[in-house]
Amino acid sequence: MFKITLSNVDLLRNSIPIISEIIDEGVFKVDSNGLSLVSPDRSMIAVVNFQLLASAFDDFNVTGEEALGLNLANLVAVIKRIKTGDKVTLKKDEGMNVLEVVLEGRGRRRFEVPLLDITGEKPPLDQLEFKGKVELDSSVLEEGISDADIVDDSVVLETNPDAFKMWAKGDISSAQLELKKGEEGLRKLESAEALKSRYPLEYLKKMIKAAKLSEQVDLEFGTDYPMRLNFKSIDKVNLSFVLAPRVEE
Repeated sequence: MFKITLSNVDLLRNSIPIISEIIDEGVFKVDSNGLSLVSPDRSMIAVVNFQLLASAFDDFNVTGEEALGLNLANLVAVIKRIKTGDKVTLKKDEGMNVLEVVLEGRGRRRFEVPLLDITGEKPPLDQLEFKGKVELDSSVLEEGISDADIVDDSVVLETNPDAFKMWAKGDISSAQLELKKGEEGLRKLESAEALKSRYPLEYLKKMIKAAKLSEQVDLEFGTDYPMRLNFKSIDKVNLSFVLAPRVEE
């Protein structure tokens, strides 16, 4: 059982709806660390890793650990009812098969979201070993994705020890973004060798919406290897995505 209250409601409004565009259901965990979710999408192309830390909550009363199987569409429908200035309380009593959501602002509104019996293995994210890391202004990556989207349905990421590049090429047109070490927008570059991989824009266009959570995005990948995008707000929320590459034959 638990009862947790949050006044910084944008942490929910700017994360859960984005997650729902990638997965339709998942098992949230509530424990002493906070509220978390690790779940792949049905096609196993992407994995969501979400953590809303205990330190982000105004009140955090948790006994033991709870697993909450939730349909994301049901949860998002309630989150969309949150108004600016509201305070949100998430609550589950022992023996109850619903998540209670209370919105306090102009009045006190109460919702019940049914809990589902969801099974599935947790993706082995700790086994990933990335050879390159790029720290960018989130707005820079957002522009690069938007540029590539008018040309093709995938984008190629490249790094070497001195520069980061993303590009797309269609039948008659192309788009490219390049940043060299020391240039504005590229905060950090770690790449001991040349790396290159292609990723589907269908997913990246959804994931980049998490830029609302952080002005910086950490991007890790390798050659023809999964990519991890990480958006973090210190002591509040961490939302990351792992995306499989599109390997050309």
